[in-house]
Amino acid sequence: MGTRSDIGALESLLAREGYHQRPLAVLDLDAFDANAGDLARRAAGTPLRVASKSLRVRGLLERVLARPGYAGILAFTLPEALWLVEHGARDVVVAYPTAERGALRRLVTRPEALESITLMVDETAQLDLILDAVADLGARPGGRRIRVALELDVSYAPLPGVRFGALRSPVRSTDQAVMLARQVLARPGLDLVGLMAYEGHIAGVTDAAPTPYGAAVRAMKRLSRPDIAARRAEVVAAVREIADLEFVNGGGTGSIESTAAEEAVTEIAAGSGLIGPGLFDRYRDFAPHPALLLGVSVVRRPAPGVATLLGGGWIASGVPAEDRLPTIAHPAGLAFAPQEAAGEVQTPVVGSAADALRVGDTVWLRHAKAGEPAEHFASYLLVRGDEIVGSHPTYRGEGAVFL
Repeated sequence: MGTRSDIGALESLLAREGYHQRPLAVLDLDAFDANAGDLARRAAGTPLRVASKSLRVRGLLERVLARPGYAGILAFTLPEALWLVEHGARDVVVAYPTAERGALRRLVTRPEALESITLMVDETAQLDLILDAVADLGARPGGRRIRVALELDVSYAPLPGVRFGALRSPVRSTDQAVMLARQVLARPGLDLVGLMAYEGHIAGVTDAAPTPYGAAVRAMKRLSRPDIAARRAEVVAAVREIADLEFVNGGGTGSIESTAAEEAVTEIAAGSGLIGPGLFDRYRDFAPHPALLLGVSVVRRPAPGVATLLGGGWIASGVPAEDRLPTIAHPAGLAFAPQEAAGEVQTPVVGSAADALRVGDTVWLRHAKAGEPAEHFASYLLVRGDEIVGSHPTYRGEGAVFL
């Protein structure tokens, strides 16, 4: 769906079938399925846990989980995990710690949720908050304890004051991990079942640029991989001596091959690679198919060489920079106006193709990240081949907003 001929065929299909509303989000199921197959191939038999943050569409979660090679969901909040379980999901790990007392209370009063959901922890204050939030509710249904997993920080720190990787868990060493594991085991209401160690500086940092920066990123990734593997293996072995871990989660779309090669890892998180967002054009070792297009209307021609779109300012989270802007997928020869970039309500575009645009024409964008567009659309229109085959509501379209 990324070529000019593909998008021309899409526009003809939409016009023929009477889909004239804009903005419009179109998901190519052929590209989505091809990406799912490629991720499983890259994992080489290690199960993939689907990162719901990168989809935020229940129908797509269910579609990919029905495929071989996929098992379980990596959710981003506890309320989301509870909602997914209410709709039939099982084996849901919440990737980030929670301090939502109301959600914790709902968790412990629902047997299917207690059985299906695992919370993430990385310090004792979180353990105490969890147990304090539910202290007055009495015994758990069926005697079940609250399932928790430890998060290990595997950012790369080759020199004092030098760090590559997100500021996530404070647990870096084997001693720290074992100490926290013992703290979990000392609390009768908790059950330690897993460990997560996400190498975001490898999985989530682009490295294809033919520049000194790109070369530096590639070198950082190459140097940090042995450190990650050794530290993760040591911590997992030590924690397994005192707790029966059901899973060890690592990786991400950008590091599947290296993570799958580690014996200590039992599953890999992946999600963005199913969509192939704009940021993923900048990886050297893999190239997912662009699966999601966002169509917006031209509504103004304020000057020669300028066309103005209604909306389009869907800026990706992260450090503000050019790579957080949407990618203009079609027509070729357009760029964002430097003085305005992509705006919430209006987005001027300039370039050689701007003069050919007329009011009512569509400009197609790709978001920099995979899941964030779902916060702007009630549904995704589904296309397979040369047919429109239905639609899936997003979380927001189902009335669910979690962050």
